[in-house]
Amino acid sequence: MIASASTIENQAAEILAGLPARVSDVVTPWAESSPDKPALVEASGAWTYGQLAAAIAETRTRLRKWGVRPGDRVMIVGENCREFVAILLATAGMDAWPVLVNANLSAREIDEIRAHCGARRVFYTTGISPHAAEHASRHGATVESIEGLGTIGIGGLNESAEPEAASEAETKITDRVAALIYTSGTTGLPKGVMLSHRNLLFLAAGSAKIRMLTPDDRFYCVLPISHAVGLSVVLLGSLLSGATLYLSARFDPMNARLTLERERLTVILGTPATYNQFLQYAKFRGVQSLKFPALRIIASSGAQLHASTKSATESLFGMSLHNGYGVTECSPTIAQTRLESPRSDTSIGPPFPGVEIRLAGSDGKTVPEGEAGELRVRGPNVMKGYYRAPEETAAAIDDEGWFNTRDLARMEDGNLFIVGRTKDLIVHRGFNVYPAEVEAVLNGHPAVAQSGVIGRSADGDEEVVAFVQLLPNTVLTAADLAEYAAHQLAPYKRPSQILLVPNMPLTPTGKVVKAELTKMLESSLQSR
Repeated sequence: MIASASTIENQAAEILAGLPARVSDVVTPWAESSPDKPALVEASGAWTYGQLAAAIAETRTRLRKWGVRPGDRVMIVGENCREFVAILLATAGMDAWPVLVNANLSAREIDEIRAHCGARRVFYTTGISPHAAEHASRHGATVESIEGLGTIGIGGLNESAEPEAASEAETKITDRVAALIYTSGTTGLPKGVMLSHRNLLFLAAGSAKIRMLTPDDRFYCVLPISHAVGLSVVLLGSLLSGATLYLSARFDPMNARLTLERERLTVILGTPATYNQFLQYAKFRGVQSLKFPALRIIASSGAQLHASTKSATESLFGMSLHNGYGVTECSPTIAQTRLESPRSDTSIGPPFPGVEIRLAGSDGKTVPEGEAGELRVRGPNVMKGYYRAPEETAAAIDDEGWFNTRDLARMEDGNLFIVGRTKDLIVHRGFNVYPAEVEAVLNGHPAVAQSGVIGRSADGDEEVVAFVQLLPNTVLTAADLAEYAAHQLAPYKRPSQILLVPNMPLTPTGKVVKAELTKMLESSLQSR
């Protein structure tokens, strides 16, 4: 059952009560009460809450000297590190707009974002990221070692950049833009998602409450802070709770195991790909179990969690793997399984507290429980809009404030299940085929690392085509997989073609890039 509107409103009010005005303010209470408590830890060193507060203040002063003004877009190209956090929070603290960009994006993607946002300056975390250093060199940035901050690349001043003026509706600090995050752009040019201080702090506080974070927690940050879940759930949720955050620029299962053991970490939130790497590492090392006495939460986010990954991970760690779902436009969490009621299936759990959802059919009307419908969301987590794209914003958020995720979901006993994406839906022989279901079956094969399913137009119909990446050192043919799928799928759901690929095209958060699969299929057909 979906909670009543009044209950949801009360939940939202409870979460929002007492939150600071700006995301940068989450550090202040802990810097004052526990200045010597570790806030950010990485391989190269650590900052206490007092040192983090000082770094933010000093960086804010430097930003002004570097010509940054309120309303300017400040682009940060990097990977997880202390200097990324300091520049991000200092920028947001002076009412400029941090534009968060993963350094692993291609040169084309970086340049498109820089041009679209009209950045006043671009900063690069060159000290920790070889990719950021490459982009800095390509853009002619000056690399400096700054005391109290670290080694960063500083791009030239864009004299033509005009600051965004706050409108009358944005006079409240909480409603101003706290981060501009560009979507992956798998279907064209990336869109800049404007997230406010209120958006991010609501999500951070709600996530911390769900996970019962305390100052005693030690949270492993392997998800990129340049993405919404890494920013709101991991970074801001930890700092808001006075916890210690362990930053990792790149995930490596062996280093992660050592860190979990040595630092007695309590929480890890990764993508399904993160846990698949743990599983491959354990298989390679002949490890049957990974037990960490201090670890109390393992959770998955950022991409669809398949049953095989969930069950194998739970067997390896000896604890429940929690699941969640969200999109950048919703800061990002929409649903999350609860600690007190772990799931044995791949449900994404109940809706996030204070967030209203509804499932709409093709006619726009709410569908009955148990039926698939388009997932729409309303609440304090929904973005302000897409930057410089009013028409796209209007298409995504209706007049009543409902954001259309374009994802298909169903509700069972108060828990959501993601079925697929509206645009990914394949209609074969008049039947609806959800790629997620076919992928779940293929991923259930012990030799399969991951898969991606798309539709191909053929003679007025759509055929189901699957791309499959096998685990290392496994021998399996497409015919073997077809036979395996035939035992578990209705005839109309079975792939007409299975293509084995050495590597699956993925976004930085581990999602399969379906547009790239389409290109690969076209290339394969042309070569044939």
